[in-house]
Amino acid sequence: MSPGRRVLDEATIQASHTIPSEVARRLKLVVFDVDGVLTDAGVYIGATDSGESVELKRFDIQDGLGLKLLEMGGLRVVMISGRVSPATAIRGGELKLEVYQDGGAEKMRHLKGIMEEDGLDWSEIAMLADDLPDLAVLRRVGLKAAVANAVQEVLDEADWVAHARGGHGAAREFCQAILQARGQWDTLVEEYVSARELDA
Repeated sequence: MSPGRRVLDEATIQASHTIPSEVARRLKLVVFDVDGVLTDAGVYIGATDSGESVELKRFDIQDGLGLKLLEMGGLRVVMISGRVSPATAIRGGELKLEVYQDGGAEKMRHLKGIMEEDGLDWSEIAMLADDLPDLAVLRRVGLKAAVANAVQEVLDEADWVAHARGGHGAAREFCQAILQARGQWDTLVEEYVSARELDA
């Protein structure tokens, strides 16, 4: 059992790894927290010889491909962080994803702007979360998800809980679960692979 996991009976644990197809099919937007979800929550801070600060974060490459497959499946994917970091902006840029960073952890403000822009209802949004700054949004969305090592308050809200920890495959697991529930996973995998095959 992963640290921080709820103590539940086996039937409930199995249900927490299943996304109903009707829930997955109505999704239009998937929101990912960054620190603790797309990273392992660690921050490496140092300085160059000239005294310029340097910050490094560890992102999981397989998670990144999962996010891109969600986009291929027609879903809007955004990264929303409650901490401003150049490393987050760089990773978002690599993936060509929308990134919203707010030093005050006011994620709701950014999400409401997206909802107004796309005319979205809360039931059409999913979020993968890990910590207290995520709760204001997590409590409202139609599909509430947590990484395995999320804090108890987030686990208590979650409809779906990953087997994996944040920054170690939880996001990929969530992406795959959504796309499988929508009946798109196998097709998208074949599309991705076919686009990278050399002509015979």
